[in-house]
Amino acid sequence: MTDSQDTGTASATDEAPQDAPASPAAPQAPAGGASGPGAAEGAGGNPVVLAAPGTRTAADVVPPEVAARLTRCVVAGGGSTANHTPFTGEKLADLPESTPEDVATAFERARAAQERWAKVPLRQRAAVLLRFHDLVLRRQAEVLDLIQLETGKARLHAHEEVQAVAVAARHYGRKAPAYLRPKSHTGVVPTLTKVTELRQPRGVVGQIAPWNYPFELTVGDALPAFVAGNAVVMKPDTETALTALWAREQLIEAGLPEDVWQVVIGEGPVIGPEVVKHADYVSFTGSTRTGREVAQGAAARLVGVSLELGGKNAMVVLHDADLDKAAAGAVRGCFSSAGQLCISIERLYVHESIADAFVERFAARTRAMRLGNALAYGADMGSLVGARQLETVTRHVEEAVAKGARVVAGGRPRPDVGPLFYEPTILEGVEAPMAVCGEETFGPVVSIYRFRDEDEVVARANATPYGLNSSVWTKDGRRGRAIAARLRTGTVNVNEAYAAGYGSVQSPMGGMGDSGLGRRHGSEGILKYTEAQTVAQQRLMPLGPAFGMDDEKYAAFMTRSLRVMKAFRLR
Repeated sequence: MTDSQDTGTASATDEAPQDAPASPAAPQAPAGGASGPGAAEGAGGNPVVLAAPGTRTAADVVPPEVAARLTRCVVAGGGSTANHTPFTGEKLADLPESTPEDVATAFERARAAQERWAKVPLRQRAAVLLRFHDLVLRRQAEVLDLIQLETGKARLHAHEEVQAVAVAARHYGRKAPAYLRPKSHTGVVPTLTKVTELRQPRGVVGQIAPWNYPFELTVGDALPAFVAGNAVVMKPDTETALTALWAREQLIEAGLPEDVWQVVIGEGPVIGPEVVKHADYVSFTGSTRTGREVAQGAAARLVGVSLELGGKNAMVVLHDADLDKAAAGAVRGCFSSAGQLCISIERLYVHESIADAFVERFAARTRAMRLGNALAYGADMGSLVGARQLETVTRHVEEAVAKGARVVAGGRPRPDVGPLFYEPTILEGVEAPMAVCGEETFGPVVSIYRFRDEDEVVARANATPYGLNSSVWTKDGRRGRAIAARLRTGTVNVNEAYAAGYGSVQSPMGGMGDSGLGRRHGSEGILKYTEAQTVAQQRLMPLGPAFGMDDEKYAAFMTRSLRVMKAFRLR
């Protein structure tokens, strides 16, 4: 994932990028944009979904009193900053800005609160998540507006975040007692040694969250930490802080003590290292470069870390795939959230025997995608989040074309819709050393490559330092799973791009290689926020000479015992 915003501990200026129906509303149309209902063609490009007259503006959604209510919890000593909506570039809210001293204060408060929170019975902590689940679904219109305004994404893509958070809340609300319950193990000498494994909270988790999924990658990642008995000090991205603060407000209403979740806001290079400096465990989602710096900072203090980083994810379409389903899946996989998704597809490998037919279908669907900036369902794709993202996308496409690549669909910005819109783009003829071939674009751009056999495509898909997500399309599920097992990525989806793997929250999700360390979801997603503690009670006799045995007799006794335990197949 790219560092186009301030998610990490270092400056982003020196790195190429690499991790229920709601009431309709819309921000003001950008200068030069259309404002009537319906859809319009953009000078021969992708059609545009136009906002209906009289719909709300960003100022209606985030008036000063709402911004003040959401930000009052931020630990800050008086400085201020602001965030903006990608749809128009206008300011959304003034935000408090934290200092390194404020970060230290936040950790002090969180540490005191964590001791009390850890004493709350586990099932009561889990019940907080289940109440939060219901609040999110009931009030989803509010957070959908905020997600759209802060990220520029289409409403359906914003709803993916609502779905992901609700699923995580339900899962850990139901399963945390089983994941964290004391477990009995066989002792060194059965019957004589009673062993219990306990799970203790780590303490205060430092979380550095990104801008691209400000609901799912803030509270969604924090939920297992909370239910495990930890407190959290979070640094959300400044441009998407309101969404995270809304999530905090709902979780507190659901029963989380206020001081258990502390929030600091500020530039990544200033605040990020301070979070790492004080945390008992660090959770980071962002670029590979910054992830390495976070890992180094955590390692110097001997604290654990989980990192979800960049990807150059591949989709493989085999010769027997259903082409219509694969083309529709490619649209979702490549252009959800305008491609600003760590697990989205940027490399698309298609068997040469069906490549022309597939590309025709995929390109037709891509050209028909509707762009829009309305706070309502209907648009198929929204905006990029910032000028740096637009610059990267433009640079990758223009350089590829200059070196011989061909634009199959898209390939241009759309300032008529908004200042940061770029059409969903398909490229063919991409080769090294074109930047788009190996670098993470993190935008609505996919390159198509043709292949002849399965061994070839597996080798090409694996020929990257990244290993986050991949996708295989075939009518033969057994073949698809066999190829999936050969791909070096943390998740592989068969006949889906990313949602099947990510949404299956009982299973771990994360990256291999330069795509990160650790996992979210499942048992690993909650146990990482705990310390394993073994309590072993010895009974009747010690593990040493006893009952008159000298050293030699004790050694002989233990030798016979070990042989007996093997004979009885004890583990």
